[in-house]
Amino acid sequence: EEMALPQRILFPPEEICMDWQQRQRPGAGLCNLGSTCYINVILQCLTYTPPLANYLLSRDHSQLCHRQGFCMLCTMEEHVRKVLCSSASVICPRAVVSNLKFIGEEFEPDKAGDAYEFLRCSLEAMQRACLSGSSNVDISSQTTTIIHQIFGGFLKSRVTCLRCQEVSDSYKGFRHVLLDIKATSSLTTALEDFVTSKNLDGKYCLKCSKCEKEVSASKRVTVHRVPEVFTVCLERAADHTGKKISKMVEYPEYLDLRPYMSDTAGEPLLYSLYALVVHSGDTCLDGHFFCYTKASNGLWYKMDDESVDNCGIHAVLSQQAYLLFYAR
Repeated sequence: EEMALPQRILFPPEEICMDWQQRQRPGAGLCNLGSTCYINVILQCLTYTPPLANYLLSRDHSQLCHRQGFCMLCTMEEHVRKVLCSSASVICPRAVVSNLKFIGEEFEPDKAGDAYEFLRCSLEAMQRACLSGSSNVDISSQTTTIIHQIFGGFLKSRVTCLRCQEVSDSYKGFRHVLLDIKATSSLTTALEDFVTSKNLDGKYCLKCSKCEKEVSASKRVTVHRVPEVFTVCLERAADHTGKKISKMVEYPEYLDLRPYMSDTAGEPLLYSLYALVVHSGDTCLDGHFFCYTKASNGLWYKMDDESVDNCGIHAVLSQQAYLLFYAR
């Protein structure tokens, strides 16, 4: 069945601006407050996400926010303004670090964490902030917040019974995609693998509504509705021991999402890389995070805690990337 229509629109999509509204040199670097590099890289990548930065700089949220206590969107507004608009070359993200427990229970100020987990929890905390003033918002309307409209899309899961060919479709919202890279050497082949049909049999058998019994089936997941910003995590944890997959996975500066859609006919859906996170270290449990972001002046910078250094696209495309951010 098709997705239910939202009962109300929480943020008008036509007000999302994908281009920088002001162009300037890059902003400040961020102090490492003790094992906080995983936080710094995500704050920088979010700061240089044009539609999010434009919204935060407008202060639309804080002018109407009545939330008591910590609010992730108010905190991000303040943070982005400090980074992009103050003359300081380095700032301390204390407001974020001192409120980590409100962003995700697993984070502690003096303990190393994972950048992907922090991204996931930050987007979730901003989504909660969007919904805090609204009561009884239906599930479909929750996907019309500014956060879901920028980062969120929908995946379609099609299960086909291999006995009677009965087809059932379901839809699920997403704000980032986790890709298996064990058997691939490029982002495009990892995406092809992501949308390839997988057989469900043995203990993964499903109950077919038509056959009324457990049957073998095939399942295919495709991108049904694209986000404005497509965020990918290349899964570098080999297993639960923290062993790391330290191989190069090629990724393009420009990505067409059309081949991975439910409907592959039509115009290309072009995205441009604007930020990426790199993890350096032998295992996933230790090491260091740094990132590359494209500032509003169109130039790329390597951001490593306090340091912000100009770099070229060749350096950007030759990294052992962990997280990739593409804007439509």
